Amino acid sequence: MATERITFPGHSGAELSARLDLPEGPHLAPALFAHCFTCGKDVIAARRIAARLAAMGIATLRFDFTGLGQSGGDFAETGFLSNVADLIAAANYLDGRDMAPALIIGHSLGGAAVLKAAGQIESIRAVVTIGAPFDPGHVTHNFAGALDRIDKEGVAEVDLGGRPIRIGRDFVREVAAEELSASIASLKRALLVLHAPRDQIVGIENAGAIFSAAKHPKSFVTLDNADHLISDPADADYAAEVIAAWGARYLSLKQPEAPKGAPEGIVRVSEADPEGFLQHVNDGPLHHALADEPEAYGGTNRGMSPYGFLAAGLGACTSMTIRMYARRKKWKLTHVRVDVSHSKVHAEDCADCDKGAKIDVFLREITLEGDLDDEQRARLLEIADKCPVHRTLEATSHIKTALTAPA
Repeated sequence: MATERITFPGHSGAELSARLDLPEGPHLAPALFAHCFTCGKDVIAARRIAARLAAMGIATLRFDFTGLGQSGGDFAETGFLSNVADLIAAANYLDGRDMAPALIIGHSLGGAAVLKAAGQIESIRAVVTIGAPFDPGHVTHNFAGALDRIDKEGVAEVDLGGRPIRIGRDFVREVAAEELSASIASLKRALLVLHAPRDQIVGIENAGAIFSAAKHPKSFVTLDNADHLISDPADADYAAEVIAAWGARYLSLKQPEAPKGAPEGIVRVSEADPEGFLQHVNDGPLHHALADEPEAYGGTNRGMSPYGFLAAGLGACTSMTIRMYARRKKWKLTHVRVDVSHSKVHAEDCADCDKGAKIDVFLREITLEGDLDDEQRARLLEIADKCPVHRTLEATSHIKTALTAPA
């Protein structure tokens, strides 16, 4: 994954600092990510979700709102509506690069902001909120003890998670006055609400209120034991996977052209975790899987092993081949199941193998259901050996390897 460091002018003209996480292969769709209240573009949730989406072919822009992180401007002079305006500025920047965002994602108060902004960004087709408040004014409980001082003095410094942040009167008044029901009801975009039932900062009832106010198509997915900041990388990865799978239904993903001589296209495998073995496996714009190793071998067991994928290919091809033959013969085959296991055994019967060498053995157990006689079952068992993947595994394949330069 490549990450571009960029800046673009925000609502006030101040330069906003951003990261654009780009897929290693074809760009299937662009997305825009809004971080949580006073957080920043580099918090775990933003980084992990953007990286995961990029690995799945969705280029994702994440940026610091005005006055936060590395962005210019004074946060004390901003308000909720200025956050919305920053989002629109970010969308305009992407549009200027011929990457008008189709997906917009907001975390916490950023989620409330995307609900307000989405209707003003024509290219948006799908909206995702993560731990978002239904009432933006909910965030003021984080500095409730300073509200009187902010109102009297116009601005006051408050402590948020050990960080001093200057909060202005306009911000407090805007979030207190903002009401999202109308914006949600008139969204006219697909909506996915992600929320953790045990969120101690923004209660789960907020997700219910957002979901109730929205019109279809809408979906709700629980984040189980995740905290409000989605600080566990596993929770961030899960959220990204849900977003990508759900978004594929509503985004016009660009189908990459198959290379000459490879009608099935390219399967791209890229690291998801350089410290372990987790891999992203992408087959075009619609098919994504994870590959990993079991924990006993140093992996995290979050995807099939490489041999698991080989076994899956053999099993799927076997079932399809049997089904095609039975369909052509109009036999009463109602269901096929193929169980495949892999092992290595000593090559005692292999004349060309080195002494003590081992060979791969795939045990394939086939279950055929339906009104079939013994002769039909025996014939279908023979047909299983005609499976192209079976033949490929039994034959000698030639693997050509080339080294390419990083993009």
